Amino acid sequence: MKKTRQQQALETKKHIYETALQLFQEKGFDQVTVDEIVLESKSSKGAFYGHFSSKYDIFLEKFKEIDLFYEEFTTTLPTKLCFKEKVIALIEAQMKYLKEDLGMDLMRSVYKSGLIENEENFFTHSERKLYKILHTFIQKAIDDSELSVQTDVQQTAIYISRCMRGSLYDWLVFGKDFDLLQESKGFISIFLDGLLLKKENLHV
Repeated sequence: MKKTRQQQALETKKHIYETALQLFQEKGFDQVTVDEIVLESKSSKGAFYGHFSSKYDIFLEKFKEIDLFYEEFTTTLPTKLCFKEKVIALIEAQMKYLKEDLGMDLMRSVYKSGLIENEENFFTHSERKLYKILHTFIQKAIDDSELSVQTDVQQTAIYISRCMRGSLYDWLVFGKDFDLLQESKGFISIFLDGLLLKKENLHV
């Protein structure tokens, strides 16, 4: 069956995307040009710019994929989990996914690209699914009296995501001797314990 133009366009986009990610992983984001992506993917500049406004857009696409993973993962969480257990389960799944599916070299490129001045920086985009998931967790914890009613939902989500990025950054700095899963869980546990209401204070 002959492919439609839309199917061909989607396949071209996917091929350019996967080629670019492979180049970023092998050479680093800064060392890869659009011309090289076009050459390696055997496409054209017209095809590239028809799907991506810049090579930074490749990372935006990848982070949309990652956020979709977060969203799908949260549907598997048992409803009986408390706030701390849900956040730790999410972070454990996140770190395992980023470590095994992206790897250290590509994540290093991701962080470097995140330092590029860009009005669409995905790390800080408040509409990311990750932030919305954290908002849901935090609001549920407030409703269940695990967190104070005075908790700032948006700011707390930002702080939790900052703990996530901090653990990833340390992994990139300290290298393979850094236990990403254990260190990230330990770090977030200390932060969450400072937020949670103590049971002995709930009836005061």
